[in-house]
Amino acid sequence: MVVNIDRLFSKRATRLRASEIRELLKITQIPGMISFAGGLPNPLAFPVDIINECIEKIFQKDIKPALQYGTTEGFTPLRGVLAERMKKNNHINCELHDILITSGAQQALSFVALCFLDPGDTYLTTTPAYLGAIQAFHAFEANCETIPMNDEGIDTDSLRRNLERLHRTGTNPKFIYTVPTFQNPSGETMSLNHRKELLGIASEYDFLIVEDDPYGELRFEGEFIPPIKSLDTKGRVIYISTFSKILAPGFRLGWVIASKEILHKFIQTKQATDLCTNGFSQHIAYEYINGGYLDSHIERIKELYKRKRDVMLEALEEYFPSEVKWTMPKGGMFIWVTLPKSIDTRLMFQKAIAKKVAYVAGEAFYPKGGNYNSMRLNFSYSEDELITEGIKRLAEVIRDELASAYQQDTFPPEGI
Repeated sequence: MVVNIDRLFSKRATRLRASEIRELLKITQIPGMISFAGGLPNPLAFPVDIINECIEKIFQKDIKPALQYGTTEGFTPLRGVLAERMKKNNHINCELHDILITSGAQQALSFVALCFLDPGDTYLTTTPAYLGAIQAFHAFEANCETIPMNDEGIDTDSLRRNLERLHRTGTNPKFIYTVPTFQNPSGETMSLNHRKELLGIASEYDFLIVEDDPYGELRFEGEFIPPIKSLDTKGRVIYISTFSKILAPGFRLGWVIASKEILHKFIQTKQATDLCTNGFSQHIAYEYINGGYLDSHIERIKELYKRKRDVMLEALEEYFPSEVKWTMPKGGMFIWVTLPKSIDTRLMFQKAIAKKVAYVAGEAFYPKGGNYNSMRLNFSYSEDELITEGIKRLAEVIRDELASAYQQDTFPPEGI
């Protein structure tokens, strides 16, 4: 008798869905494909020589501790140098005991979902939203309320209206999820005033703020805006960041800064999940920071990504139709493109693939769907000349779609 595996899966497992971006990575392996789809750091941004030096130092000291099980909280020296750096660079008042090292920032998002969401609970997120967070929260059968973004990063008026509506029905959201600096996917940044206002609203309505900050170090221009966590005096903000964009994603290292009560619950969750984060990676990251390599290498990453952003912006300006609009991020890795409403980027995707250029359709970043005339473009990964060529190809596809839509409007089907 063949086992009916589907019958045995938990309800939570049946709610899991594949990452649209991870699935797209399979398509991008096609020879000649130019991909703006994945949120991939450029391999040139990996500090290979520095990593080699760090590994040599670990071997010279004593390799055995790096190969042993570690504490759930993380390698103490790494947490110490991270705390110092967070205070110095991000103005976050924290000590090493306020930090938990995780297996990437994605694990931290999973901890948020597991520790705070029961079936039927409500959480908030700005939209468009990071797809990985949508995935992490979706599996826990919670209700998602979306808050639109504006030029200041979050529409606080809309947030208040939604909270009042929820309050009238007796619903109290657990948290709001946001990427306030160089957001994935839009590239937009929340203003300092709206960060302060968001913190005030969270205090007024008594919910948490989950601040995801993977790109904050990658500022190309403009003034530094402190994280929301740096303004937090009540332990209301859960701050999440990662080494994936400033060291290498293959190390799978992230960290959380949160109140003692929240970290205690996260630590218990981690003990039931994977016991501890990769010890060898943590030792390398410690040597990387302690050796004074990080700041200078981030400057090189920023120089590389700024050039690639500028190449893409110039190509968009030269080749895209005037009806198309896009964001102009001051850092990070992404540009958000909005097309005329007559174009559905989901349907256009296959035509783009036929031209050997890939993107992510905007719908993927909306928990409730919609926004079909948008797309996310990544500028960090491709070579400069391929960025220009890929935008040219994509522009051809868009022009064809616009022409097709115009013809349909001009020449309606017979009988209408």
